[in-house]
Parts: sequence; structure tokens; C-alpha cells
Amino acid sequence: MEIEKEKQSAGLPIDYVDKIVEIALAEDVGKGDITSEILISSDLKGRAYMLVKEKGVVAGTQVVERVFHQVDPTLSVVIQIQDGSTVKNGDVPMVMAGNVRSLLKAERVALNFLQRLSGIATVTAEYVEKTHDLFVDIADTRKTTPVLRALEKYAVRMGGGRNHRMDLYDAILIKDNHFAALRALGMNYKDIVTKARHKAPEGVIVEAEATTLQEALDAVEAGADIVMLDNMSMMEMTKAVELIAGRAEVEASGGVTLKNVRSVAETGVDFISIGALTHSYKALDISLELEPQTFKLL
Repeated sequence: MEIEKEKQSAGLPIDYVDKIVEIALAEDVGKGDITSEILISSDLKGRAYMLVKEKGVVAGTQVVERVFHQVDPTLSVVIQIQDGSTVKNGDVPMVMAGNVRSLLKAERVALNFLQRLSGIATVTAEYVEKTHDLFVDIADTRKTTPVLRALEKYAVRMGGGRNHRMDLYDAILIKDNHFAALRALGMNYKDIVTKARHKAPEGVIVEAEATTLQEALDAVEAGADIVMLDNMSMMEMTKAVELIAGRAEVEASGGVTLKNVRSVAETGVDFISIGALTHSYKALDISLELEPQTFKLL
């Protein structure tokens, strides 16, 4: 299966992954897998595999690999389908082998990561497919699961999406509450954006949220690099793109669904940010299957 260059180069910070995996295993395993310990011989070896049960896009295999290796460094893990690849019912993205107790101990945490990250990649790919022939990017937001942002934004990239800000220091984004606070002190919209532009460190992007056409125009004239069109109608967005005329990048945000994303893209915006990519996705149906015919006592 062919994977886009952007997906191939999208990496994960391994130190961060290991910390998250450690916490997840501590939460799930606790003092040990008492069921397997009383029922499964400590000498039993065998093989298992991840089985995909529906069409989607796989993501998180590297995270799953770290799960198995933290549980038991002697386990063999082979990734057969790379992250960012389209999968279907019956596909096997990973094969694991070694101590059966270890395989069972890692099972739930491994699946929790693989199912959820693949779910994010899958829904992102669905949005991307709806707009594939238009010059627009599908982007995420900071509406992510606490502590899991880097993983979830990685999954968005695996689905062909674009990452918006990773954190509050990643870019300047002036939103409704910033405007409300400063307007209470007597500043107007254009003055606020101008102040942000003048105080922005070199190389830092300034983005301003606009709820009206006048605000969109003021944002550009004040030097914003990106204008976020917040919950505007299709007609308003089309007009805003015309007024901005390429002087800034234009983002559409608010109320975007799979049903209307193409219409939003056709307004001419540069990218569309969608919180649902990371807060309302459906986990991909994947299971871990043991292969009893491979079992042996050593």
C-alpha cells in the first residue's frame, strides 16, 4: 500500500511515548495479571496477531510496539502494515511472539492505543477524501485527550490531515475571550491584532478569529498571518476569502461535519479545522488473536 511522503516522515517522540505507555501499563496491570498468572504456565510460548475487522486507516503501531517491549523486552514484534495505510477486514498489521503471559498482559493497553489512534486516522482520512480534489487542508485542534495530544495529532497526520497548534506557545491565536478582555479595557479589534503583530517574537505566526467580514478585513490589515472564520455561513466565508485576496491564510472553523465539509472547502479557504477529529471519533474495530497452534512449553 502506498503511503504519502508526509506520512512517512511524520515521527513520534519515543521518550514521550515511553512515558505514556508506562503510565497506561501501571493503570491497567497494577500489581500483575492475576488471571494469567494462575492459569497460564510461565513457560508457555506462542504467537499472536492484531486483526482488523473493518475498513479504516491504521495508526499507532509504533506505540503498540513500545507497549509489548515494556511488558517484556524479549517479545518479538513485527509491523506488517505501516501507519497511514488503508486497511480492511481481515488485515493483520502486527504479529507478536514470545511469552503468552506477557502477550496477554499487554493486550488491552496495546489495543486501546491501536484502536483509538486508528479511529482518529480513519475519520481524518474520511474528511480528506471528501475534499481531495480541492486545494484545502484538513486540520485538527487542541481539543485532544489530556496528555495524549502528541499521539492524537500524530494519528491525524497518518490520516492525511494537518496539525494546528501543538500548544499555546506554538503560535499566537487571538480568540473571543482575548478580544472580550481587551475590549473591556477600551481597545478595538484592529488595535488588538496590531498589538499582537508588533509584540510577536520573530517567526511566530499571528492568527486572529473573525466573526464578521469587517473583522476579517481588519485582521488582514493589522498584519495577521491567518484569519480564522468562526462559524460563518458559506456565503460569508466565500466573501471573506474574496476580501482577503491571498494576503493571509484563511481558516474555516466551527460546525464542520462530513456532510458539509466539501461545501466549506468550496468557499476557497486554505484549511478547515475540525475538533471532531480528536474528540468525537469512533475507535477502529481491531482485536488481538492468539494462535494456539503455535503454543509450546519450554
